Amino acid sequence: MENNAIASILLTEDDDNLGFLLKDYLSMKEYEVVLCQNGQEALKAYENQHFDICLLDVMMPIMDGFTLAEQIRKRSRTIPIIFITAKSMKEDKLHGFEIGADDYIAKPFSMEELLMRIKAVLRRSSPGTVSSTPRKYPIGKMHFDYDLQILKTPEKDVKLTSKEAELLKMLCESKNQTLERTQALKTIWLDDNYFNARSMDVYITKLRKYLKADENIKLINVHGTGFKLVQVEENL
Repeated sequence: MENNAIASILLTEDDDNLGFLLKDYLSMKEYEVVLCQNGQEALKAYENQHFDICLLDVMMPIMDGFTLAEQIRKRSRTIPIIFITAKSMKEDKLHGFEIGADDYIAKPFSMEELLMRIKAVLRRSSPGTVSSTPRKYPIGKMHFDYDLQILKTPEKDVKLTSKEAELLKMLCESKNQTLERTQALKTIWLDDNYFNARSMDVYITKLRKYLKADENIKLINVHGTGFKLVQVEENL
């Protein structure tokens, strides 16, 4: 999405009243909104037109929000996804982050809070917010292009989500030094609360999986403090 462009939103909500209320509010804020009342209808809409962000209700008929998100992630690893749900179970939130959600907002919520979260996620994911100078980081045998959100490994290119890219960038910029958890949480998630901390742990696990392409690169826990990206010496 280019700077100042109107963002298009795929909104799913099976409650008629809330769905139309959300659509009207976001439309007044100059977003283009397509409202769908079940996951199957939303998937068809996603396949037929471009969206900049998805706001997905979890509990929907025909296809629930988690299943819909998994289908969307098969088609795009980068489009931002925010779950909107009445569920507040820790396991549900963590499952959403494992699928690749960028944020999670529980009902009841204020329209202002939702708008703030949409703007924050779009700001992180928009290429128009990055520097004109390309940011590229060598990581052992791998190469990380932050602006393209691609980690090039000897075997393949891995397309990262916006949060994965932001987190890996911070780790690269503090290579061989400890990246404090609180600093990363407040920079990327905007808040260091419990659920965001657990979300970051999910993304750290994903990054470790990608970085295994070079056995000399380690992403280690610094107990009680944060994480450290290090390159160990190869055995002579």
